[in-house]
Amino acid sequence: MGDRFFASDNSATVHPAIMEALARANTGHAIGYGEDEVTKEAAAMVRDRFGSRAKAFFVYSGTGANVIGLQSALRSHEGVICTAESHINWDECGAVEKFTGSKLLSVPGDRGRLTGPQVESFLSTRGVVHHTQPRVVSLTQATEMGTVYPVETVREISEICKRHGMYLHMDGARISNAAVSLGIDLAAMTRELGVDILSLGGTKNGLMFGEAVIVWDDELAQRLHFAQKQGMQLASKMRYIAAPFTALFGTDLWRDNAQKANALASELATKVGAIDGAEVVYPVEANGVFVSLPKEVIPLVRDEVFFYDWEPEEGIVRFMVSFDNSPEDIVALEGALRKALESNRPT
Repeated sequence: MGDRFFASDNSATVHPAIMEALARANTGHAIGYGEDEVTKEAAAMVRDRFGSRAKAFFVYSGTGANVIGLQSALRSHEGVICTAESHINWDECGAVEKFTGSKLLSVPGDRGRLTGPQVESFLSTRGVVHHTQPRVVSLTQATEMGTVYPVETVREISEICKRHGMYLHMDGARISNAAVSLGIDLAAMTRELGVDILSLGGTKNGLMFGEAVIVWDDELAQRLHFAQKQGMQLASKMRYIAAPFTALFGTDLWRDNAQKANALASELATKVGAIDGAEVVYPVEANGVFVSLPKEVIPLVRDEVFFYDWEPEEGIVRFMVSFDNSPEDIVALEGALRKALESNRPT
C-alpha cells in the first residue's frame, strides 16, 4: 500500500505554508487564552473575510466547533433540525445531544441535503408543550455524501428560519470545497445567505488541527465566550490554533487546496465511470467520490489503496480526495479497481 490513499482528507499532510505559520508563531512568549497578537490578527482576518461584525472563536476540533456553536443558540427543550446523514447526527457519538441537552430532529436527506419543506414539516408543533421546539437548522456544506447545497436552497431555508425566529447553523468542515464547487466566496455562501453560526473547517484542507466558530450576533458571541471555556475548547496557547487560519483563509490557499482536491475527485469520477463493474452513485460536487462495487472486489482494491466503506451491505465505498493527492494517485486507484474487477470476472 502506498503512502497516499483515499480514506479521508483527515489523512492528508499539513500544507507547508501552515508549518511555516506555526514556526512564525513560535517566537517569544505570548499572553494565553486568545489575548495574544497572533490570535488578534486571525480574528481581524475573519472580519475582513466574513464582514465587520464577524466574531471568531478558535477551537480544537470540528465536533467541538459544532457543539459549542449550537450550544450558544439552544436551551434543553429546543432542538436542531438536520439530516440523518449529517455529521452531527451520525458521526459525533451523540456529542451535541450530550453537551447541549437538546434533541436532534433528523430526517433522511436528499443525497445528504435538507430541503425547505422538510424544515417546515417540523414547525406545526411550535408552541406545543409536549414537543421539542425547533430552534436551529443545521446544514452540512459540503454534505457527507459529497454533494453541495445550491445557493437558492440555503437562501430558502434561511428565510424560513428568519420567519420563525430560528437560527441557521452551517457545519463547514469542507466549506472550502463547497465554495469552489459553487464558484463563490466564503462570505457569499454564509453571511450573505443568512447563516447565523458557522463551523469553519480547516483540518480537512491543509491545517494540522483546529477549527473556528464564527457568529455575527452579539448575544450569540457572548454565550460562546462561556460555552468555549465550559466546553473545554478554550486553548491556553491559542496562537498555535489561530496562526494557521491566517495562513489558510487570509490568502487564497484555502481556494487553491480545495480546487485541487475537487478537480482530482472529478477526474477520478470520470475514470471510475468508464470501468465496467464500477458505478459512481452520487453526484461528485466536491472532493468525495462514492462508488458501488461488487462486495467481493472491495477487499482486493483495499489491498492496493486504502479507503473506507460507506454502505457495506450495499457495496458502496467512499474515495475521499485530499489537496495533497496527485494525478498519479488517481491513476494508481484506477489501476487497482480495474485489476480487482478483472480478476473477479468469470473465465
